[in-house]
Amino acid sequence: MALISLEDLDGLDEDQLDDDITHNPEPMDEEDSDRLLTHWQAVGRTHHVSVPPEMTGPIQEMTRNRQQREPLPYALISRHEKMGEVRYEERVYPAGYWACVSRSEGLYEQSISNGFMNLMRFICKENSSGVYLGMTVPVLSDVKIASDGVSFLKEVETCFFLPAALQSCPPHSPQSDVAIVHRQPIRIVASTFYGTTTEETIGRQIGLMWEQVGPDAALRTDRYIVAVYENPGIPQRRNELWFLRHHQS
Repeated sequence: MALISLEDLDGLDEDQLDDDITHNPEPMDEEDSDRLLTHWQAVGRTHHVSVPPEMTGPIQEMTRNRQQREPLPYALISRHEKMGEVRYEERVYPAGYWACVSRSEGLYEQSISNGFMNLMRFICKENSSGVYLGMTVPVLSDVKIASDGVSFLKEVETCFFLPAALQSCPPHSPQSDVAIVHRQPIRIVASTFYGTTTEETIGRQIGLMWEQVGPDAALRTDRYIVAVYENPGIPQRRNELWFLRHHQS
């Protein structure tokens, strides 16, 4: 099956395709299955990764359940506005169990894409419960900065918070690279941005956010978090950049 070009993405109505699958309880036919996989493969190419045919099942499962994503709870500490526009917020997120994958690829976008495909398989029945687990948003990926203060380190950890129903008895993964970890509460400063999450775009957002926040010795400069709320196939998807306080691990 040939991959479509990046230009062809503009002709793919992803929302309509997702809606067809989400609202249709019948098994997906081969044509729709191929069309969905082809779309994800084309999106993967924008992040310089290959989406193999064995991802077809997890992609379908995630698409069918996309309306059931559970928001990650938090407490709002403060909100900073200018001319009526929210520039950034300070929040605290609760302690709990996370499913995490670490990857070290050539590019940041390759690490987060390949890591999330592993998490998709874990969510979609490759787990000790043998069922679809459900999902929370946002999905978090870290950005660790090298000693030069600019370059990204290659190792990237991508995580999602386990749904509330699983927090008391978290499932485990047969995949050795999916770790279930318990984390203490985290306090962050968050700013929203839209579009792709690549080394180039994130590096630019870090600079822009420092301009908004201003000098703050309480915030780390060696590590940031990218929070993604929407499907990577959405051209102007919603993301956030999180600054961490120094006491965060």
